[in-house]
This record gives sequence, structure tokens and C-alpha cells, in this order.
Amino acid sequence: MLKNTFGERLKEERTRLGLTQEALGAVGGIKKLAQISYEQDKRYPDAGYLIAMVAIGVDVQYVLLGKPSTEALSDDENELLAGYRGLDIRGKAGVLGMINGMNIAPQGSQNVKFSGQVGQVFEGDQTVSGSQTFNVGGTTTPRSK
Repeated sequence: MLKNTFGERLKEERTRLGLTQEALGAVGGIKKLAQISYEQDKRYPDAGYLIAMVAIGVDVQYVLLGKPSTEALSDDENELLAGYRGLDIRGKAGVLGMINGMNIAPQGSQNVKFSGQVGQVFEGDQTVSGSQTFNVGGTTTPRSK
């Protein structure tokens, strides 16, 4: 969930790092009450404080702008993002479709049995239980879920 204010995002980063308000404030050279006022959006820190935050792993870009820094991503996430950015619009649509298709179906989804011609499209939530058969080029390949 995206936090709306600077203070909410700063608190989220402090919590993620497992630090108290007093401990994070000490890293930034301030007292606990100043840290509290930052987290409550009553005051905003100076550049020295923000530089100290970067040194301990706070994603300052996220805290300031609400957009996570790509440096906060793991190597595999950066690789995935670079690959995605290199795709044309059709490739990007395919990747997004695959991701959406991998989401867990909501409870109460209806089991659907379907068959049809090549190119037939099914929309909505489908849950397939049991075995599946794929006919490709005249070859039958049974697949189990």
C-alpha cells in the first residue's frame, strides 16, 4: 500500500529496518521528538539527515516521492524490469497478462470445463482442477495441475 505522506513513508521505512524512533533519529543526528515530528508531518528534515538515512538503507527516494528506488530492487527484479522495458507493446501486454493469470483465484471461483477451437478466448475467472489435455499439432500431451 502506498503511503500518502512523507511522514507515513518515513515511519514505514523505519519499521522495515526494525528501528525505534529514537534509534533512527540518532542516526540522523536528531532527538526522538524531532523524529516524531517528521513522522507526523509537522517538520521536515534537512539534507544531512537524508544523507544519513541513505547510509543505513532507507529508500530516501521512496520517502520523498512515494516511488521506490530501483536500487532497492533485488538483482532478479532489476533484470526483470530491464527485460520488460526492452519489449514492444505486444510483449509488455503478454507479460502483464501472464502476471495477471498467475494471481490466485478468489475463493468461491467456479470450476469451468471448456473445449473449443484454436484461438477460442475465455474471459473471467476460471479454475481448472484435475487433468488437462493439450492438443498441439495433432499430438496429445496430458498435463496435470
